[in-house]
Amino acid sequence: MINIAKEDHIANEYPDGTGKQALLRIRNLCRTYIMGEVRVPALQNVSFDIGREDPEFVAIMGKSGSGKSTLLHQLGLLDTPTSGEIIIGGENVLKMSEAQKARFRLERFGYVFQEYALLPELTALENVYLPAMALGRKKKECFKAAREVLGQVGLGERLDHRPREMSGGEQQRVAIARALINKPDILFADEPAANLDSVSSKQVLELFRKLNREMGLTILMVTHEPEDRNYVDRVIWLKDGELEQHMEMLK
Repeated sequence: MINIAKEDHIANEYPDGTGKQALLRIRNLCRTYIMGEVRVPALQNVSFDIGREDPEFVAIMGKSGSGKSTLLHQLGLLDTPTSGEIIIGGENVLKMSEAQKARFRLERFGYVFQEYALLPELTALENVYLPAMALGRKKKECFKAAREVLGQVGLGERLDHRPREMSGGEQQRVAIARALINKPDILFADEPAANLDSVSSKQVLELFRKLNREMGLTILMVTHEPEDRNYVDRVIWLKDGELEQHMEMLK
């Protein structure tokens, strides 16, 4: 079994509001879209902390159009906020150049989306090792790491299968393995079970909970399914682009 979480990526000296070490600190985050002469505020002054000492599985919830996916895209550096701060280890990552952000994403973040985004002509193993190759790791090392993470998500016997030869649930687990290959600090998941049947959806959520509880991986997941709250530690509720409330769930 591999250890997903990295040991020393995040600085230790940056506490959150409780005095605990902060993995991720969001302050007054705003995102406004300009459509012609119309300004559409998608996020308005969103602030919260994600601690480091006790890795969390956090759900971001709210009605359609509340800003859930927009928030996730800002946190994952897939889009640029209009204003505000995203602080990791005491550093405002929004001040990085685009090249620095790209490297940071590749090294420190993992992403899982509603669509699996697998390359159809490649096997599961080949799809998974691509992000490791992008970091310049040796091919032999990449293959070994890909085998390990595919085994971790329960697909150790499907290494040579292509996407068309796998179910939707299996394809999503390949996508999760791909997100884990570079041992990220944070996994961002945007409606990861939306295209899955109830059985596969449960498997994916149980896998996320296992990655969080047993391997110390912080996970931020957008979902609209009320029952998904049963799997997470905390819910961040959005309403009209604003932070409505936090809800701590029982572990």
